[in-house]
Amino acid sequence: MRMGFYWSPLPHKRSSMVSLDSIRRDPRWRDPNLHEVISMLRHPMDPVKSNAAAYLQHLCYENDLIKQEVRQLNGVPILVELLDHPKAEVHRKACGALRNISYGKDHNNKMAIKSCDGIQALVRLLRKSSNMEVKELATGTLWNLSSHEPLKMTIINQGLQTLTDEIIIPHSGWRRRDSVDASKPLSAEWTIVFKNTTGCLRNVSSDGAEARQRLRECEGLVAALLHALQSAVVNKDADNKSVENCVCILRNLSYHVHKEIPGVERFQEPHAGHLMRTVGHQKKKNDHVGDIANRGLDLLYQPEVVRLYLSLLTCSHNHNTLEAAAGALQNLAAGHWAWSSYIRATVRKEKGLPVLVELLRSDVDKVVRAVAIALRNLAIDRRNKDLIGNYALRDLVANLPCGQQHPVKNLEGDTVVSILNTIYEIITDNPENARVLIQGHAVQKLVAINKSSQSTRETKAASHVLQTIWAYKELRHTLTKAGWNKSNFKNGKQNSDDITLPLMEKNQG
Repeated sequence: MRMGFYWSPLPHKRSSMVSLDSIRRDPRWRDPNLHEVISMLRHPMDPVKSNAAAYLQHLCYENDLIKQEVRQLNGVPILVELLDHPKAEVHRKACGALRNISYGKDHNNKMAIKSCDGIQALVRLLRKSSNMEVKELATGTLWNLSSHEPLKMTIINQGLQTLTDEIIIPHSGWRRRDSVDASKPLSAEWTIVFKNTTGCLRNVSSDGAEARQRLRECEGLVAALLHALQSAVVNKDADNKSVENCVCILRNLSYHVHKEIPGVERFQEPHAGHLMRTVGHQKKKNDHVGDIANRGLDLLYQPEVVRLYLSLLTCSHNHNTLEAAAGALQNLAAGHWAWSSYIRATVRKEKGLPVLVELLRSDVDKVVRAVAIALRNLAIDRRNKDLIGNYALRDLVANLPCGQQHPVKNLEGDTVVSILNTIYEIITDNPENARVLIQGHAVQKLVAINKSSQSTRETKAASHVLQTIWAYKELRHTLTKAGWNKSNFKNGKQNSDDITLPLMEKNQG
């Protein structure tokens, strides 16, 4: 795109009557400089404002130096002002320029938009405009802004309910009904504006406990996201970016739910038995996500969502979606409260353990890590622990490195530690699982990690597993017969730092 500029000694009124072709043939024709373009944003004629904003959008596309100069020349506040312009063409072009200016790693541009109340102006534009392109540009700009940590709560405070009401709910299909069958909700619409908005909410949902709670309590948000995911599973369309964003939001909102929801103390074990029996009776009468959609944030941890996450783990090929769905199950199965007990049992009853074990064979590091931690939390359930011991230990061990040799999968240290922690959980208070571990030739790998790993966390985790194995006196004969002795089951690095235990929740959020 090119914007011409004409230097003329004639007054503006008269010069505007000269034909464009004659001006372009004039030697005085040239491109305006950036200062002049920004000045044109305040021109009394709307077409000039619009063209100037469009030209800025073009200049700022993937050009960090131009973006910086626009900011330094105070172009950002003028563009934000134009978002409230009555002419659609003007506010559309201004929004396009802001979207390009806000994209990238220079957070000064994002802060400049926030400083002149740009987030509020974008939200107002979303509410008043019915133009789909404007909505795409506005939500795209908000998505860009949401990547900067200091802006996340501002977006939540000023835009969360609008984004939910204007975009998430209508595009999810949750409250729209089929014209033929009025009782049947429609499928989700995987539009650009839905992708932008879910991307924005995905970013802000990672901002900590307050942000999580605000999103959980936002009317209609959780139900609409779950409906969109159900639609994706039913229509076999689970690999797109919007689905990924939705699962990541729900994974984030499930994090620490056992600590953060109001009245959580009522559900803490072992005091929640009567309450959960009552809930169980109610659920037998009303066992469908769609029927309980108006309940709000408690949808996050209902056992019914297990089927949804397991379906995504089965049908999606998107590694980020797989990681997030496994992470959601990992979060829901954490902690010692009544709902996590229900979740752990439901995964087993829904035949979810084999689904997770299969994913341990993935070549994608983050998928293996999320699945391993999910299995660790699920193994808190005694029956799950027995089943995981029988069917998952071999695959867990297969993912471990063997001394200095390069494993088939070059997994990151955090993933190796997660696998070791899961093995530790599986064999704790379960000598039979420890026996299965020995029979699977795991001791050689564990000893090698304990003695030669460069990671203190890996050696510490391997040492915990080895010490637990040796503590089972009934297994020592088998171990010594295989050539192992007590020294093999001690900490392989006596001088290593023993203070930090591997953190189960390190990679969540």
